[in-house]
Amino acid sequence: MKPRRISRKSLAGRSGPAPSKVAASPTVSVVIPAVNERRTIGGVIRQAFRVHPNTEVIVVANGSTDGTKELAAKLGARVIPYDRPLGHDVGRSVGARHARGSIVLFTDADIVIPAGKMKPFVEAVGAGVDVALNEYSGPTSKRRVHSVVLAKHALNTALMRSDLGGASMTTIPHALSRSALERIGFEALAVPPLAQAMGVAKGLTVKAVHPIDVGRLNPIRRRRSRGKDPLEDLIVGDHIEAMHWLAEATNERANYPDLIRQRDLVK
Repeated sequence: MKPRRISRKSLAGRSGPAPSKVAASPTVSVVIPAVNERRTIGGVIRQAFRVHPNTEVIVVANGSTDGTKELAAKLGARVIPYDRPLGHDVGRSVGARHARGSIVLFTDADIVIPAGKMKPFVEAVGAGVDVALNEYSGPTSKRRVHSVVLAKHALNTALMRSDLGGASMTTIPHALSRSALERIGFEALAVPPLAQAMGVAKGLTVKAVHPIDVGRLNPIRRRRSRGKDPLEDLIVGDHIEAMHWLAEATNERANYPDLIRQRDLVK
């Protein structure tokens, strides 16, 4: 079981007074989940504030003990602290619930992405896109394609959106409109592929808008014993959960046709 389901009460979080740098009525909210990312959080916050002239930056510091939350507050971010780790991606859900902007941009605390590369996501939502995805699809030309890459492509195909390739809400950065957040629901953001499936199924405008090779930028997280990405099984499981939701929301074939197959003849 994935240790990241938390109650609605917990999702409310705890935050102190907003620093003076935070816009009173922000246009853009940048949500940054962080667990012990003091080394990179400063650069991430500085770039986040530059994506739009009217921006608030929200750092969900969950289980951090290295001074991440103190540094984030010093740099003008609105900090939502938790004493314990919330689990992968739950910080997105928490941050989105606290966001006040009409556009919410999600990024991670361990990858410093220049503001210029994140602005296209904000601009796309401002122009009417509901969910603006990173166009990065992952390496597919290898003889053995990574299971997470396969899962992303498979889910988009099941959603009848093979045009998206491997673009996914699992991948940062991505941005959502306020109306998209409300229609998808904040809690679903804790399982990004599920949120993406819900968005597509609800008829939202989901578009891959700009490529950023986060595969190259992402720090390598490997288990020394087996050399395996510790998040691989969790993320593949997220996509299976999204597939399950899709089947329940539609039918066992996710609305794909059965053509002339006469199943009743073999019962």
